[in-house]
Amino acid sequence: MPFDTLRTPLHALHLRHGARMVPFAGYAMPVQYPEGLLREHLHTRAQAGLFDVSHMGQIQLIPRTGNLVDAARALETLLPIDVLGLQPGRQRYGLLLDETGGIRDDLMVAHCGDTLVLVVNAANKLADEAYLRAHLTGICEIAVLPRALLALQGPGAETALARLAPEVAAMRFMDVRTIELAGTSALVTRSGYTGEDGFEISVPEDRAEGLAEALLADVSVRLVGLGARDSLRLEAGLCLHGADIDAGTDPVEAGLGWSIPAVRRRGGAREGGFPGAAAILAALAAGPTRRRVGLRTEGAAPVRAGALLFAEEAAGDAIGRITSGGFGPSLQAPVAMGYLPVALTEPGTRVFAEVRGRRLPMVVNGLPFVPAGFKRA
Repeated sequence: MPFDTLRTPLHALHLRHGARMVPFAGYAMPVQYPEGLLREHLHTRAQAGLFDVSHMGQIQLIPRTGNLVDAARALETLLPIDVLGLQPGRQRYGLLLDETGGIRDDLMVAHCGDTLVLVVNAANKLADEAYLRAHLTGICEIAVLPRALLALQGPGAETALARLAPEVAAMRFMDVRTIELAGTSALVTRSGYTGEDGFEISVPEDRAEGLAEALLADVSVRLVGLGARDSLRLEAGLCLHGADIDAGTDPVEAGLGWSIPAVRRRGGAREGGFPGAAAILAALAAGPTRRRVGLRTEGAAPVRAGALLFAEEAAGDAIGRITSGGFGPSLQAPVAMGYLPVALTEPGTRVFAEVRGRRLPMVVNGLPFVPAGFKRA
């Protein structure tokens, strides 16, 4: 492990449980535990997996006027979402865009009463913080929260967490609550990035290990590493920034146009006003030239990120590429995501991926591969 690799507050717990640690986004992170990626993945789908996501950034925006409307209005100049309409105790997915409409990062925004709390990707958190400070400092105090973040995911997540705090059972998808958990105040959201029902739990760093052990006391809860987290989000058709979306990708072609509400679109009460608005609004009106799709191989070999896609087995020019790919344990088959010209994005369309000099047939598949299990009501 590089000497300058950072550690999360759960580092010692990972080592006690036999985790294989790898460098990721500047941190030493568990990629898997002795049980292995396949079992960790399937256990999360069947019961409850506990993930350490403390490497992600948690950024608090506090309006200098004391009026959260001012912070919400300011944040709307950077994000194409309805922050003003976000109700207390709710959160929303959003995109930080650049001036061309490219995706700087994807994140969550939570309304916590008198503040907004953003959860951003680990690899982008320093750049995101600097960007927010450059644009919002006059309106908001910006604080990076020194807190741990745990994700409890799977159909058994509610029962396991309700053992410590029964009130979580009343929460629905994208709710936010401050709850007493294992003797500490926790900011709990009913969300996650596996496609399963579950919770993300923000706690002071020095209370993270105690909470994790309290959750692991439930036999339905097992530790899960980054490897299964990636295969779970891939099966759920969820984007990974830096792979499926980046500054060279716009929200429309990425299939994330749903995150831009009517109030921010053409004719809306607060049309545009965010970076890249002209390009994004035009793309929403005209439609994209390419689109992110799911892909299944016709054979047993996984097709990994970076593989070029071709319309025909003998075609000379690539028409797209794979952005995420691997084995889908829930499906017992390889799955992938990538970008194709719109004309080739109908489910059932056959294309070819180039792998080690061979062209392997693939079929366009609808997303997600595994239906979401969110608790919406």
